[in-house]
Amino acid sequence: MTAGAVLAAGPLAAPAHAASGPSGIKAKGAFLLDSGANKTLWSKGADTKRQMASTTKIMTAAVVVSTKNANLDRKITVKKAYRDYVAKWGASTADLRTGDKLTARQLLYGLLLPSGCDAAYALADAYGTGSTTAARTKSFISKMNKKAADLGMKNTKFDSFDGISKGGKNYSTPRDMAKLGRYALGSSNIRKVAKSTKGVEKATNGRTYTWYNTNKLLGSYKGVIGIKTGTGTSAGPCLVFAATRDSRTVVGVILNSADRYPDATKMLDWAFKKKTASKVTLRQLPAGAQRD
Repeated sequence: MTAGAVLAAGPLAAPAHAASGPSGIKAKGAFLLDSGANKTLWSKGADTKRQMASTTKIMTAAVVVSTKNANLDRKITVKKAYRDYVAKWGASTADLRTGDKLTARQLLYGLLLPSGCDAAYALADAYGTGSTTAARTKSFISKMNKKAADLGMKNTKFDSFDGISKGGKNYSTPRDMAKLGRYALGSSNIRKVAKSTKGVEKATNGRTYTWYNTNKLLGSYKGVIGIKTGTGTSAGPCLVFAATRDSRTVVGVILNSADRYPDATKMLDWAFKKKTASKVTLRQLPAGAQRD
């Protein structure tokens, strides 16, 4: 009876397995979440801890917009330390100029579009507490960890405000990053920024900043509304993404994949039950624009 049952089930096993998730995903870690139902659709290495590079900045934005009585129109002065920081680490930058004043709202564009580590530094310095820049940024990172705990991101730790981990203690999991992505999309301020392919912002002195979103999936795959790229030596190419079709929003996470955009396309096609693979031509970034 046992042998017969196994043999009978054999022919049915292959289609069931094929239908259980998207095929050919090269990411070491991945996750698909139905945002509305808050339901896991599919995962790969869901709870394996990995560095997540600049997708860290989603949490930076989340802490800023959720700060009690946060005034996103407050003006923040760009310090030389922010420029020195990106020069020291060879980091992605919004090319903020010392002495310029921009609002926190404008800096969110500098944070999430060109993945500006200088913008992240400015926001952490402004929204942290303490008498020195070092104290304020440390305080801000503590707020990031507190928010992660509040969101139930049990396998996540932040040791930086931008993903540049000095001690290798900046990590998360696909499941946790999906939770963060879903939470971030609940903010109209973050959602508006994350779905913008381009931002043009003027400092109080009239200087104009033009930033392009490093997320090439945005504007290339129908319904994509964000969220953030990330690339690092240890982290590899990462992507937290989201798309809406027929009032249904899906949040996806890719950690460490050399084929993050093809991976994301396959994952979304599967989530939206497309019968044929989408033909996607990625949006090209202008020469000189930041890559992440």
